[in-house]
Amino acid sequence: MHTSGTTDEAWYDDDAGPVARPYTMTGGRTAPARGQFDLISLVVARRGVTPPTSLFPEQARIVELCHHPVSVAEVGAELDLPLGTVRVLLGDLLAAGLIETHEPPMLSELPTEDLLEAILVGLRGL
Repeated sequence: MHTSGTTDEAWYDDDAGPVARPYTMTGGRTAPARGQFDLISLVVARRGVTPPTSLFPEQARIVELCHHPVSVAEVGAELDLPLGTVRVLLGDLLAAGLIETHEPPMLSELPTEDLLEAILVGLRGL
């Protein structure tokens, strides 16, 4: 951070982070108005729907990202926003009919120990 000598004036660079805090994007809301968004839920923009120009820049970016299915975790990583904020923004877009969500299929049974060990070996190989 560079200052010109006064304590009231400060110049911010990319490392300082966003100027607007995430809660200002959500109006202080901490839960989505509509929908449940797990980290692995897939989000996709609805085809043939034109987003209004009144969207926040972050919401417009989400719609742009979702032209192909992406997970909630990917949206959060791409926007560099907390997942709680992303979930609220996604809930607003869902309520406006701009996106659809698709939940991953539920496992009918818990994974076996052999499967978990194979996954662990694969992760260690990365």
